[in-house]
Amino acid sequence: MSKHERWSALLELLATEGRLEVEEAALALEVSSATIRRDLDELAGQQMLVRTRGGAIAHGVSYELPLRYKSARHASEKQRIAAAAADLISNGEVVGLNGGTTTTEVARTLALRTSGSPDSTAGGPSAGSPALTVVTNALNIAGELAVRPQIKIVTTGGVARPQTFELVGPLTLGVLNEVALDAVVLGVDGIDPRLGVMAHHEDEASISRLFAERAHRVIVVTDSSKMGRRAFARICDLDRVDVLVTDKGISDEDRERMTEAGVRVLAV
Repeated sequence: MSKHERWSALLELLATEGRLEVEEAALALEVSSATIRRDLDELAGQQMLVRTRGGAIAHGVSYELPLRYKSARHASEKQRIAAAAADLISNGEVVGLNGGTTTTEVARTLALRTSGSPDSTAGGPSAGSPALTVVTNALNIAGELAVRPQIKIVTTGGVARPQTFELVGPLTLGVLNEVALDAVVLGVDGIDPRLGVMAHHEDEASISRLFAERAHRVIVVTDSSKMGRRAFARICDLDRVDVLVTDKGISDEDRERMTEAGVRVLAV
C-alpha cells in the first residue's frame, strides 16, 4: 500500500469514526504502528487532522476534514465527470442530487450552465419558470443553489450527517415519496458487478435508493477508483442504472461488465 493509499484510508476512517487510535489503524491497514505514527504526523503538519496522545482526531468541526480532503482528490476527473453528467440534463427538468463531492461538482456545473436567461434555450421553460428544479438531501448543495434564481431548489427534511452534509431518516423519505424526478444523479462509494451500486452507510443508501425509485433516469457519477469496490450498503442493482459517467481510467473489463448489464458508459 502506497503512502497516498494509506493517507486516503486513514482519512476515510477518521471521517467515519471522528477519532483514530494508532494501534487500531495499524491493524486495519496491516502496517506497523511506527508507519501510522509517521503518517499521522505528516497529515497533522498539513492541517488535515489533529494529533492526540496515541492517535488523532478530525481537524476543527467533524465535517471539515472529509470536505477539504475529498474535494481535492481526483479533482480534474470529477470536473470532467460533472460536465458530462450535466450535459445529460435538459432545461426544465426535475433532477435529484444526493450528497458527495462529485454531485456537488454536478450542481455547480448545472448552476453555471443555467446562469443565463431561463428561457434562452430553445424548447426550454417559459419566462418566469425555473430553468431547472433540483431536489436534494445535501445541505451544501442546497446552500450553493439557493442563491441561484434560475434554479428552483427543493430540500428534503431529515437528520443531518455532519460527515457528508446529507439529510437522512424518515423525514427525508416523507418528502421523496411525494415527488417525481426526470433524472437523478447519484454519487456512490462503490460499484460491484454482482451487488450493484453501494454506499458506506445504510441510511444514506436507503435515501439514494428512493431517489433512484422516484426517477425516470438514473445517472451514476464516480471516478474509476470506485469500480469493482464494495461498500457496506447496497443502493440498487445495475439494471436500475441507465448511465455511468466516469473517467478514462475505467478498465476494459469493468466497461464490458457495465455494458452487459445494460448500462451506458461515458468515460471522460
